[in-house]
Amino acid sequence: MNNSTSGPKEQFVHSVFESIAPKYDMMNDILSFRRHKAWRKFTMNKMKMSSGDTAIDLCCGTCDWTISMAEASGGQITGLDFSENMLQFGRNKVNMRGLGERIALVQGNAMALPFEDNTFDYATIGFGLRNVPDLYQVLREMRRVVKPGGMVVCLELSKPTWQPFKGLYYFYFEKVLPLLGKLFAKRYEQYKWLPDSLSAFPGRAELAQIFRETGLQKVEAYPLTGGIAALHIGTKETPYA
Repeated sequence: MNNSTSGPKEQFVHSVFESIAPKYDMMNDILSFRRHKAWRKFTMNKMKMSSGDTAIDLCCGTCDWTISMAEASGGQITGLDFSENMLQFGRNKVNMRGLGERIALVQGNAMALPFEDNTFDYATIGFGLRNVPDLYQVLREMRRVVKPGGMVVCLELSKPTWQPFKGLYYFYFEKVLPLLGKLFAKRYEQYKWLPDSLSAFPGRAELAQIFRETGLQKVEAYPLTGGIAALHIGTKETPYA
């Protein structure tokens, strides 16, 4: 498998996540105002997984969502990430839950998934789409590997649209968060990069349109916590008999 990164952005993102892995879960609490677990619960309710459903969780990080899906469906879940350090922390969590036989963790590139077409019932990506070099390519790959009728699901930070919350959030995100990163994770530059990654990322309506442009149907978009995050769901078309 090709574990190399092909461009400056990928190389930088890889170095960021390799270095912050030990503090990643704590920083997620800070980044999301401790809301990321509630967002994931909302997402799981919308997904309505059935017994035995399979999924691939891209940019799985330390595997919280991967584990949630394995526990919800009882099916085989694959977690993929390009950071071996992240996967190691995730592997420890998986083993602590006794889910080693139900969860396979793979080091790989979300831009070129090492799986056949029509393999999974779900393809998910949580807080990772804004970090990839080409989000269109990643969404195309997610659509490719889900079965007809399967879901592509993205939970991601987004852009608040109403004041005064919008102004307060951007102040927090651009000024306060990097300082918290420096304080708690000793990684100021890496956490300064996070608001930069969001500023270039499409808003909720734009991302919904991108879902449609990549061929997904029945696209749903939900703002979460005043729009600081968003859930997007698209369904792969079912061929006519």
